[in-house]
Amino acid sequence: MDLQDFKASVQNEEAPAELSTGLQALWHDAKGNWDTAHTLSQDTPDPVGAWVHAYLHRVEGDESNAGHWYKRAGKDHSSADLAVEWEEIATALLAL
Repeated sequence: MDLQDFKASVQNEEAPAELSTGLQALWHDAKGNWDTAHTLSQDTPDPVGAWVHAYLHRVEGDESNAGHWYKRAGKDHSSADLAVEWEEIATALLAL
């Protein structure tokens, strides 16, 4: 699946079954289901989960908490537009 297909899948009622947990979280975020996205990322105890978790705290407006999760992910604290960061993360995860 490429980024275009992933973005198009957001129009569906359910996330594609083959998505990793990080991509599922981004999918739910794109659908406006922040709580589900947050739960998925929080339950993924690896750098990918931490990166998505950091992004989601930026969406929430909690930059301090986001900073903690960026550190756990080994990433610099993003200041990119949220849509740009969403695509950056999605592209990276789709390449895994």
